[in-house]
Amino acid sequence: MGRRFAQIAFTPHVKEEQVRQGSYLQYQRAEQNGRADHLLTEHESEFIQSRDSFYLATVSETGWPYVQHRGGRPGFLHVLDEHTLGFADYRGNRQYVSLGNIKHEDRVALFLMDYPSRSRLKILGHAVVHEGEAARSYIDVLSSPQDRNLIERVILIQIEAFDWNCQQHITPRYTEEQILNLMDPVRQRLAALETENKRLRQKVEMLSQASIPQVT
Repeated sequence: MGRRFAQIAFTPHVKEEQVRQGSYLQYQRAEQNGRADHLLTEHESEFIQSRDSFYLATVSETGWPYVQHRGGRPGFLHVLDEHTLGFADYRGNRQYVSLGNIKHEDRVALFLMDYPSRSRLKILGHAVVHEGEAARSYIDVLSSPQDRNLIERVILIQIEAFDWNCQQHITPRYTEEQILNLMDPVRQRLAALETENKRLRQKVEMLSQASIPQVT
């Protein structure tokens, strides 16, 4: 855990609970001895750019939190540099809850999951919304040509802190593509067995037609 994440997340009330629950000393060491910077390494960058979805949390002016799912092809969430993420925001149900919340409060939280490996990455940052002409310089980087007519805006995230969670209580889940890839050796083996069975049946039929006793 980096120091910056602990500084942001471990508020006085949080620390009170850590003391009450007996985990304060553990996290105090992390806060004092963790990484001083909050820059993405190659490990975080590869993880982020291989995701096909993430959850975005914002807070309204009335204080209510809101969590929204964002999804796309793997890599739709781009690492622009070691402290900046970006993604194209496509036309959806036109409620604009997250967008309205960001106008009030630019602080956001991202939650990225990899269910097969039971990995999760939490990111805290400030969201910057670009629309119209201000978004054009980012659109080519953040989208593919066939999707550009659906883009309404570009959202950049200036990272303030991040932290990896433990694997506890994460149930492994797999996408259809991942299951197909996992099952590919089985499909190949079944195809080979079917081919071999067909060959043996043909051989048996030939031997039967020739009235040659079958050898067992």
